[in-house]
Amino acid sequence: MRAIFAGLVLCASMMLPAVAQTPDRVQLAPAEARNLAIHALENGDPGTAILLAKSLLRTDPKDPLVYYILAKANARLGDPDLARKAAALSYRYAGSGPARFEAAQMASRMAFQAERYSLSQLWLRRTAIHAPTERDEERVARDYRMLRQVNPWSLRLQGGVRPSNNVNNGSDTSLNIIDGVPDGGTINGAALALSGLIASLDIAPSYRLHTTARSATSLGARVYIERVALSSEAKDMAPQATGSDFGSTYAELSLSHAFAIGPDDSKHSGDIGLAFGESWYGGERSYRFARLKGRRSWALGKTSRVHLRADLEQRFRALYTTNDARVLGVRAEFGTRLQNGDVLGLALALQNARADSPNGTYDSASIRASYTLGRAIGPAQLSIGLVLGHTRYDRFIASLFIPPTQRNDTSAYGDLSLIFDRYDYAGFVPILRLRTGRKSSNFSRFSSRELSVSLDVGSKF
Repeated sequence: MRAIFAGLVLCASMMLPAVAQTPDRVQLAPAEARNLAIHALENGDPGTAILLAKSLLRTDPKDPLVYYILAKANARLGDPDLARKAAALSYRYAGSGPARFEAAQMASRMAFQAERYSLSQLWLRRTAIHAPTERDEERVARDYRMLRQVNPWSLRLQGGVRPSNNVNNGSDTSLNIIDGVPDGGTINGAALALSGLIASLDIAPSYRLHTTARSATSLGARVYIERVALSSEAKDMAPQATGSDFGSTYAELSLSHAFAIGPDDSKHSGDIGLAFGESWYGGERSYRFARLKGRRSWALGKTSRVHLRADLEQRFRALYTTNDARVLGVRAEFGTRLQNGDVLGLALALQNARADSPNGTYDSASIRASYTLGRAIGPAQLSIGLVLGHTRYDRFIASLFIPPTQRNDTSAYGDLSLIFDRYDYAGFVPILRLRTGRKSSNFSRFSSRELSVSLDVGSKF
């Protein structure tokens, strides 16, 4: 090694002009030493490259190129941890652009070699920030999808804020009217539609416990948090109400098993799962629950798919008897990609709830149609949807008595989503959603209107 190093130094002293010599040693300018380290690396001598890099770092401890040389040299020597740490320092001190892209790519590869897959995914997201071309972005997305298959850990993270004219799902009238007849009562301010701002955060990590070529068993968790800030107008309407009265939290732990059905090329699949959790509203626990679910999926050719899902949920330890219930839900979905690249979706959902209280006992049905354009409109992908629903309560307690009539609610909501996938940061993209609609009920307390605009953040890959 010393002979090789001495030979390289001698060659450099003959070829490079800016060299100062003494009787005992040869001194190289930093630029020349960097070139010599690169030359050693390219000629299969990572040890010499490391010696030169460490010497250069004593002169300039923030040189991104030297850290990159050090990363590649340690990678050649089979030490991915040291290589990743050097690549991370190269990323830190490099300016934005190709240098940071290459450093993040190196750090991701080294984390992958060390089987630290989550860390490799994190570095890939940093890589996406500095991808110089669209082809590089596509390569990063492809690598990320591959890592998702390899990594037993996964994390789904979404969040957003939305101003709304009805943050509490309140009534649009202050009169309590049943089948067109006032019952003499009025609706208090906190139960009227209040305007304000809603912020939400949805976190769902999971871990694959066991994987085969045709099945996977996973342990998962989910926490959904929604908080409300009332507008000044809402505070005037309901002086006793606060935003915390309408905040909600949902948490669950789940175990699921997914499996392929039929031949490998059929792409039919299914999964079963069990979940336990709690739901809170207004700072108090609403109920605990246990849920059993099953799903079956069929591929119809290369462009269409059908899903059928059933859920059976038992709620208990409820604060109010309306939530002490057994809820059965069935959902069927159909999605197809059209010849022009657009995607059409249809979904039908049925739900049956039986509770200790008649106010929690109902039957409901809804249908949703969605259409997503295959090509962008300007900088965004466009998706629109329409939901129609109906809910029937055979009996309903209102103002301490049970009216001799059913409660029937009908609803219609439309939404429009703009996904700005050209403005991603680390693979996360802004999503603008507009939602509007109304619910009509023969019990006026439950008639409401909604108009909200939300800015969410979702993952591009």
